[in-house]
Amino acid sequence: MRVALFVTCINDLLQPRTGRAVVTLLERLGVEVGFPEEQSCCGQPQFNTGYRHATEPLVRRFHRAFREYDYVVTPSGSCAAMVRDNYPRIGAKAAAEGRGRELAEAAALAVPKTYELTEFLVDVLKVEDVGAYYPHVVTYHPTCHGLRMLGLGDRPLRLLRQVRGLELRELPGAEECCGFGGTFAVKNPAVSAAMGADKVRHVLGTGAEAVCTVDNSCLLHIGGMLTRQGAPVRPVHIAEILAGTEESAGTDTDRTEGGPPAARPEESAGAGDSGRGAEGGGR
Repeated sequence: MRVALFVTCINDLLQPRTGRAVVTLLERLGVEVGFPEEQSCCGQPQFNTGYRHATEPLVRRFHRAFREYDYVVTPSGSCAAMVRDNYPRIGAKAAAEGRGRELAEAAALAVPKTYELTEFLVDVLKVEDVGAYYPHVVTYHPTCHGLRMLGLGDRPLRLLRQVRGLELRELPGAEECCGFGGTFAVKNPAVSAAMGADKVRHVLGTGAEAVCTVDNSCLLHIGGMLTRQGAPVRPVHIAEILAGTEESAGTDTDRTEGGPPAARPEESAGAGDSGRGAEGGGR
């Protein structure tokens, strides 16, 4: 089994510890992980903004980067959904415009082997107890792409329930959007901030020490608002929780493997005083 990590732009540039956590976790489960350096953006910012033709070179690049691998695993429901849902649309449009079937064929090869991390763990590796340890109270926010486009269902929750030391608390209004939405947060800051305020109110109401998701883009928005309120709740990607072990719990090496949750400004990149989320294309 040849498995590649698709780290995504936000993780590479702003949250690199998440990518390292994925590698730590998968290697602990006996998976050899490759990292093709040719990988780049999935094209979601361009596509969501209406620049379909500008997205096409990134579809080709994705195919070139990952064509030798059996599986492509990403710690981003948003980017996995871009590949699985929108690449076929892009290929079909190009073919309908008489520009050949190259993109459609690239999409057809990419779609069945691209998995969001929790999908890969549960559906491919057939594992729910990954040997993780995270002695904190946690609440889980199901992100929109993971919930509605990928249909992740309770996979993330099943994994979290098996983490030793972790107390999982239900998040009220969990299925409501956090308000980030990529460029939505930039174009509609007031609405985005209002939605984020509702989400943060629900998070705080759980009394959790940490809030986790499968998308760091959402965590940037939620975490930024938590930080500006001075709330002692840490935004943490599910990969970092699952990568934690009892042996690593006492370390603080870039907060990758189970360090105590504490909101820190440098870990939250929400926008300024309006409470807007971070600018970007994924969600």
